[in-house]
Amino acid sequence: MSSEKHNTTQHSPQPDWKLELEKHWKTVYQKSLGYLQSHKQQFPLSKIGSIVGGGSLVIWLASGIYIIDQGNRGVVTRFGAYSETTKPGPNWHIPMPIEEITVINVEQQRFIEVGYRGNSRSSKPELIPQESLMLTTDENIINVRLAVQYQINNARDYLFNVKANEATLKQLTESVERAVIGRNNMDYILTEGRSEIVAEIKSDIQLAMDDYKAGITIASVNLQDAQPPEEVQGSFEDAIRAREDKQRLINEAEAYSNEIIPKARGAASRLLLEAEAYEAEKIAKAKGETERFDQLLVEYEKAPSITRKRLYLEAKEKLFSSTNKVILDAGQNAPQMYMPLQNVASHQLAANKSSAPESTVEAAETDKNQSTKMINSNLRPSRSK
Repeated sequence: MSSEKHNTTQHSPQPDWKLELEKHWKTVYQKSLGYLQSHKQQFPLSKIGSIVGGGSLVIWLASGIYIIDQGNRGVVTRFGAYSETTKPGPNWHIPMPIEEITVINVEQQRFIEVGYRGNSRSSKPELIPQESLMLTTDENIINVRLAVQYQINNARDYLFNVKANEATLKQLTESVERAVIGRNNMDYILTEGRSEIVAEIKSDIQLAMDDYKAGITIASVNLQDAQPPEEVQGSFEDAIRAREDKQRLINEAEAYSNEIIPKARGAASRLLLEAEAYEAEKIAKAKGETERFDQLLVEYEKAPSITRKRLYLEAKEKLFSSTNKVILDAGQNAPQMYMPLQNVASHQLAANKSSAPESTVEAAETDKNQSTKMINSNLRPSRSK
């Protein structure tokens, strides 16, 4: 029983939706036609035409309403000729086919690539040799990859003054780039001249775009890479390393020079100051000796014998103060007397150290000299004699 029911359900005919739709449409059409025929006096042909025409006109005029988003501009053309440029917000234009509207994004940052193409599948870009290989002024060939970022500043000029804006900008960039690269040598391009070359390329491209009135502003020019061809890459790297070693040695020599020269100048200044101090000391000492001699001369003129004897005794005192032994000659037949002044000075020094253990070595030497002078003064005959 269940199998029979299943077979009956399986072989039942599927409904034909197309036929059903046609039946419903014919029914609606016949009812509408019958209604119009029965009310023919209420709906004359002229009235129906005016309603249809008025509705179509309203719909046609309403189709001219459009909205410009922020950052865009709408360029209106009437029969293909420029009419006006509309700003963001709701606007209206005469609908097609009289007027057409073209929306231009003037805030979007656009890019072009010269010498390579960015590959989304891999991080390494695809090189385009016919665009990247360029000749320098010293007849070397280098691979240059350049990226230009630009923005539309005038929608009307962008649409009407240049036919293919991006292609024109790309060809112009390549031409300007070859001209700038050809005016410089290879070392300057690959080392310190990168920023100057980029600025020059950007300026030349902008001047050309302004001459074309293309409505484009060059935002930035980026030198992605500049290298010699792969065939000479190894030799070029060796040359770069040699140049870097040369610069490093020059920097080290300058650093050493900057360190040594100030030291030498300081030493020279110190020697000059020491020499000037020595000169001043000797001059002052000579002046002092001269004044002392003049004073001594005055005393000598007053009492020559006494002055001679005093000078003699002072000379002996100065001489004996630096010796540790004194021998006195009492006469030809008298025995010679020997006085160990060193022991007396040592005992005097030890006594001074025991009484003042915290005295310095300089004080000890001073005491020693004083004791020696005291002994000499005891041995010195009286000047009154």
